[in-house]
Amino acid sequence: MGTDWQRVTRPSRLGLTAGDIGLEPPKDIEPGAWFLGPNGENVEEMAALLGEALRDHAAARAAYGQAFGHDDPPFIPQDMHTEKRFTDTIESIRQNLARLSAKMRASTPMSSYRNKSHMNWDITMPGALGYFAAMMFNANNVAPEASPVTTVLELETGKDLCKMLGFGGGKRAPEPWGHITCDGSIANTEAMWAARNLRYQAAALARAIRLEDDLHDARHLTVRLGDGRFAELLDLEPWELVNLPNEVILDLPRRLEDERGLDKRVVKAALDTYGLQALGMVRFHAEVLQGLSPGIVIVPATAHYSWDKGVTILGLGKQALRHVPVDLEARMSVPHLRRVLDACLEEELPVIQVVAVAGSTAESAVDPIDAISGLRAEYAYKGLSFTLHADAAWGGYFRTMLIGPKGGDTIAPADPLSAHVTTQLTALERCDTITIDPHKSGYLPYPAGALCYRDMRMTYLVAHEAPVVFHADDVPSAGVYGIEGSKPGAAAAGVALSHTTIPLDRSGYGLLLGACVFNAKRFYAGVVTLAQPGDPFVTIPVKRLPAEQRGEAPEIVAAEREMLRASRTLTNAELKARMETDETLRLLFESVGPDLTVFPYAFNFLLPDGTPNTDATAMNALNERIFHRLSIGKIEDEDRPPNVPMIVTSTLFAREIYGEAFTGDFCRRAGVEVPDEPLRVLISTMQDPWVTDTSEGDFLPTLMDILRDTVISECKHMTRGRG
Repeated sequence: MGTDWQRVTRPSRLGLTAGDIGLEPPKDIEPGAWFLGPNGENVEEMAALLGEALRDHAAARAAYGQAFGHDDPPFIPQDMHTEKRFTDTIESIRQNLARLSAKMRASTPMSSYRNKSHMNWDITMPGALGYFAAMMFNANNVAPEASPVTTVLELETGKDLCKMLGFGGGKRAPEPWGHITCDGSIANTEAMWAARNLRYQAAALARAIRLEDDLHDARHLTVRLGDGRFAELLDLEPWELVNLPNEVILDLPRRLEDERGLDKRVVKAALDTYGLQALGMVRFHAEVLQGLSPGIVIVPATAHYSWDKGVTILGLGKQALRHVPVDLEARMSVPHLRRVLDACLEEELPVIQVVAVAGSTAESAVDPIDAISGLRAEYAYKGLSFTLHADAAWGGYFRTMLIGPKGGDTIAPADPLSAHVTTQLTALERCDTITIDPHKSGYLPYPAGALCYRDMRMTYLVAHEAPVVFHADDVPSAGVYGIEGSKPGAAAAGVALSHTTIPLDRSGYGLLLGACVFNAKRFYAGVVTLAQPGDPFVTIPVKRLPAEQRGEAPEIVAAEREMLRASRTLTNAELKARMETDETLRLLFESVGPDLTVFPYAFNFLLPDGTPNTDATAMNALNERIFHRLSIGKIEDEDRPPNVPMIVTSTLFAREIYGEAFTGDFCRRAGVEVPDEPLRVLISTMQDPWVTDTSEGDFLPTLMDILRDTVISECKHMTRGRG
């Protein structure tokens, strides 16, 4: 199972390191230079930089022959540029490029102030420029000989992400490792793959030691159990073997070499023969685990659909995925998780992995990672071990809001974040693996997901190599690990150049994302107070007001709402100044809104007598109509942007997934009966840092007017003919 775990420490035969590439951060930081701009304001600068990259690439091509002591002849003679066939071909390319560019205008305008839909916005200029410059070299990060520069950039970027997430801190911390993947789905599946193989490695080694004479000297090896006791490895039952602490399992191969004097090739051969990846799930459970129940993966109800894909890809089956209901704030319910873990203990059902989400797709909810980490320690003592994975594809970069400028290690609260979110982002460092997507909150071009391991030894559990692309003297290769083969080195270059320009702390990405969190709170304040006296609708935010969360009296809830209503007329500077002198307002603003920047909400219409509609199907129809008014469907005009004044997206909340408590409370606040059908809700994502602070002021009032007019129009349609 896996490759030679010593090989990754070998130096590059090219001698190239990140320092040799020479990327240096700017002396002064100006966020206005980070993006092309909503109206293309920085087009001249970006065009010049693209031209420089292209000319430098052409010069590099011309220099290749000279570098090897030859003058390589051109393929294209100079006089060909004036020939008619050549000029006609170039003109054809130009015309078709113009047609393509015109058609692309019908795409979703991601960088617009009006785009409040999906979990992406604009891409950074350095990210695009780095991608373009490296793309021209067509580097393939599957093997260093195809990507000697971008492989180094990928490995260095992995280190940067690990450090940002809190991995590797402290003298006794294991060495972390991270790499770029095409997206978060691949990263999640790889994390599950590594967790599955880890869970079964001790059982594989125990069987090999029993059967192989070459491993005879290891037959009295002792291991530490979760409760601190020691026992001989071969005395343990299958249930005990699969529940050894993670670090104990990871350390077994090294101990067999160092303490028992076994050749590493013998240990590797044992894993290659008796490991899960050699035998497959069916044979391994029958022959090695003697019929022990297959393991499960525990996720919150809000988990991304990639987890459904992953369990089927790994042969676990969808029944192995256990969804835990969420609490009223759409976060994984710790009491429900405890019940699932108790049942696993009682039934001797192995838990491969528990997944916490840091920024769920539809709700932006951050699960209680701190509490879940505590449960892991508690249940390990009881004899149930598992890996803890954070799906922080969306939320991982928000940890930059806690990191002091210039790479400071001090973790400090950031004003826009709630105390809950600050605690959970700090607790990320206690996870075993973390998914993070630079192409989401890192504002980088697709494809650029990433997976970070707290302990790099987990990567050896999923390592594979092919002699045709991997050679013993190459630089350490990212292609050895993970699911992908070929992948663009350009993605790593874009991430590296963006991280160099925009620091991974409060002066860079933390500044951007802090503005987005602040804007999300302002958007929340606008939506929950959208209805004016006499308007025919009510708003139901998924995230309740703080007073509602505390169970306060209706008049206190109303007072909070009015405080938010009053804040809508203030500029950012005025609101921040008022919060400095008004502690009540400051605490309210800190607590309101989504955990991060994705905000789900719904509307219900009022009947002519002023009472709320009680039919959930009719409420769903209202929100469906609003969604179709404010989203991009079919392309009507190929040569102009879509004629949608504001863009939102939508999702469904199913009772059987989210749980009775969550859906029941949401329906109660909406005034409808709990339906059998899923609930339709709208989603707005505030990933635009400038929307409340444009050169002409706050753009949110414009969006609020559009939203209110649309809701009123559709409510009139819904009440037409109703008594």
